[in-house]
Amino acid sequence: MIKSISIKNFKSIVDLTVDLGQFNVFIGENGCGKSNISDAVRWVLGEQSVKSLRGSNMADVIFAGSQDRRAQNLAEVTLIFDNSDRMLNYDYNEVEITRRLYRQGNEAEYLLNRQQCRLKDITDLLLDTGLGRDSL
Repeated sequence: MIKSISIKNFKSIVDLTVDLGQFNVFIGENGCGKSNISDAVRWVLGEQSVKSLRGSNMADVIFAGSQDRRAQNLAEVTLIFDNSDRMLNYDYNEVEITRRLYRQGNEAEYLLNRQQCRLKDITDLLLDTGLGRDSL
């Protein structure tokens, strides 16, 4: 179960942290960013297709600025999972998966419980759980 999601500078979302319960619904008018939340979840779980994220290049996921805020150089999304039932093969009660993308050089990094890792490590962790970039 996803306990919370934290989104920073991802597409139109500058700063959002949501504690999630068993059932969640994001509602709002057209154009308010609901689909950007699902894009953020897919992205942190390893989505590599820019088209699937509705962009033309990966840097499009980084907040491009608005009338009130300047463009950012880093996008970051973190999912925190309740792993007390050990559904994920990881020996912690909470598992935190983070993905960052830097505008400079399109450099990306993945973190597992705040330790740098590879995308393959995250993919392997999610194997046989039904979770992944294609599960949304």
